[in-house]
Amino acid sequence: MAGTKMTFLVCFDDHRNFTDDVRKRFSDNTRYNVTTFFTQQEFIDHFKKEIENRSCKVAIIGVPDAMEQFDAIENMTIEVKRIDPKTGIILLVPAEKMGALRKEIKLNIDAYIPRNTNAVLRIHNTVKKLISEHNITIFRKRRNFSLYVFLVFLLLSALVVLIAFLKLPQYF
Repeated sequence: MAGTKMTFLVCFDDHRNFTDDVRKRFSDNTRYNVTTFFTQQEFIDHFKKEIENRSCKVAIIGVPDAMEQFDAIENMTIEVKRIDPKTGIILLVPAEKMGALRKEIKLNIDAYIPRNTNAVLRIHNTVKKLISEHNITIFRKRRNFSLYVFLVFLLLSALVVLIAFLKLPQYF
C-alpha cells in the first residue's frame, strides 16, 4: 500500500518544552519533516507559504499555562484551518486546564493531549491516525474515479452490443 510519502509536522512551542522529544520520536527524515516555530506569526506564515496540499500536515500546538492566552490559541487554530482545512491539529495542554480549554475552543480539534510523560507517545499515535485518515481519503478518491471509469466502460459496451444486435441480428 503506497501511502503518503512525506508527513509535515509543524510545531508551535513558545516555551521550547516538547520539540526536542518530538524530533527524537519522528527522526526518520524520509517520512517526517518536523518544523518548529516559537512565534505565532511565523507559525501562521509557514502555513500560508506551504502550497502543497497533497501531503499530510499536522500542526502540534503547545498551549501555555495562562488561561488568558486561550483566545490566542483559538485564533491560531481557526487561522490554520482557514488556510488549509485538511491540516490535523493536536493541542498539547496542561492536564489541569484540559476541561477549560475544551469549553473555550469551539473548533474541531483532532486531539487534546495532556502534557505529561506519555505526551510524545500519544502524539505519535495521533499522527499515525491522521496519516491513515489522509491515505484513506486519497484511496477513496482513486476508488471512486476507477468505479466511474468502469461504469462508463460498461455503458459503452452495452451500447455497442445493442447497436450490433440491431444492425447485425444474424450474429445473435
